[in-house]
Amino acid sequence: MITLLDYGAGNVRSVRNAIRKLGYEVQDVQSSADILQAERLIFPGVGSYGSVMERLQRDGFVEALIERIKSDKPVLGICVALQALFEGSEESPGVAGLSILKGQIKRFAVDNLSVPQIGWNGINLHKPSPLFAEYNNEKLYFVHSYRATLAEEDHDWLLSTTNYGEEFVSSVQKGNVVACQFHPEKSGEAGLAILDKFLKGSTETVQVAPKSEATRMAKRVIACLDVRTNDNGDLVVTKGDQYDVRDSGEVRNLGKPVELASRYYQEGADEITFLNITGFRDFPMEDQPMIEVLERTSEQVFVPLTIGGGIREFTDSNGKEYTSLDVATEYFRSGADKISIGSDACYTAEEYLKTGKKTGKSSIEQISFVYGAQAVVISVDPRRVYVKSPEETDHHVIKTVVSGPQGEEYCWYQCTVMGGREGRDLDAVQLASSCEALGAGEILLNCIDKDGTNSGFDMELINMVKGAVSIPVIASSGAGSAAHFVDVFNETDAEAALAAGIFHRKEVPIAEVKQALRDDGVEIR
Repeated sequence: MITLLDYGAGNVRSVRNAIRKLGYEVQDVQSSADILQAERLIFPGVGSYGSVMERLQRDGFVEALIERIKSDKPVLGICVALQALFEGSEESPGVAGLSILKGQIKRFAVDNLSVPQIGWNGINLHKPSPLFAEYNNEKLYFVHSYRATLAEEDHDWLLSTTNYGEEFVSSVQKGNVVACQFHPEKSGEAGLAILDKFLKGSTETVQVAPKSEATRMAKRVIACLDVRTNDNGDLVVTKGDQYDVRDSGEVRNLGKPVELASRYYQEGADEITFLNITGFRDFPMEDQPMIEVLERTSEQVFVPLTIGGGIREFTDSNGKEYTSLDVATEYFRSGADKISIGSDACYTAEEYLKTGKKTGKSSIEQISFVYGAQAVVISVDPRRVYVKSPEETDHHVIKTVVSGPQGEEYCWYQCTVMGGREGRDLDAVQLASSCEALGAGEILLNCIDKDGTNSGFDMELINMVKGAVSIPVIASSGAGSAAHFVDVFNETDAEAALAAGIFHRKEVPIAEVKQALRDDGVEIR
């Protein structure tokens, strides 16, 4: 029996599912006594530092955690749980940590570095550990804006380091207490093997050869599933051409969401994104179809899951009101790691640009405050608007190599809402930079002009937006071959690239994309 410290923050379901996948039963902590009496305790830290510590204090778990750790009883801490071992964090000034280790957690502060770090990176082991007895230098999944370093007096805790602009502590261990900045439950088979060693109480170790090479972040290949109901009321994965998902009057049906997601996991996708393109607004929250999709997918898929669509305030068919934070929380509890916000982000950015002031009430701000910036993805859906000269508009204009219908040499990218059906007086740079200021942690950059064309990504759009923000950017729309992925990573600084139709129709397998990137020298998982 494994005891899980589920204090109501973020995606703990994935940890629970990983434990069950490995053949163990799970019980939840109900009281501080459970923390002290547990045979093996897993402490998943999901959310911002302040919200994690606040919840632990609220539930009366802090003293029991400290006592258990000092008693050297088996504990595995994940992500923010590692950071909680320290005295405090720049993320939440004045909030006290567990103070097992000296010092403060600090934000990544290297110039030209995208923060948060989101994706797959390696580790350099500094001492033997049973958890890594079979570790073969695989990459593991990280998602964080703040990093740990150890004081000299705590150096005996150091288990591994990782490089991201600078070297930071990626795991610590002393006796039976271990904590890692990466997410083993989201690190595929390599992560499950590490988790399994802890659950078994393995004592086997191997010698660790010291390494001088810096670890490197991998470029991510993401499979995207546009999900909606078809005309028969069935939940299907579909794909549009410039956002039109119908073919001969019928909604294109390219498969079932859970089955496709599981296939992509087995094929090596680094992340999976569900975009709920109809929103299911008539359903009560507890009956939302995407809830079941996430729950079932997270039982089989152990890489990050993103869900988008319908993340806004609404009143269901029973008259019950929900805030955007309520909706996001339900998705997190159902297995999502990140929330993608589309149309609502446009409206929020428009209001923010009017005053330049944060209200704290927007969906972006609320979700970021509780769950951390890394949990908020902004889905940008722009189309090109051509102009004869930059003076014709107040928007961010580029000189393009793709001339307009009247030979125009300039264009700007107009943001749209409602699945591309309505244009706004807002450009892609304004939206992305405003949402970053409000607390978003990643940009999913689509392009209506490229959608379904198989002609390659819009490099001009990607470079323009990437140059305006310091958070990671996912390139989307237009991929038609493995070579297009090679091109986007060579010609832009995008951290990830996403495709849908070519994967659904098996025109370009994920393995082919990965091999092309590997052959070109692009760092991949």
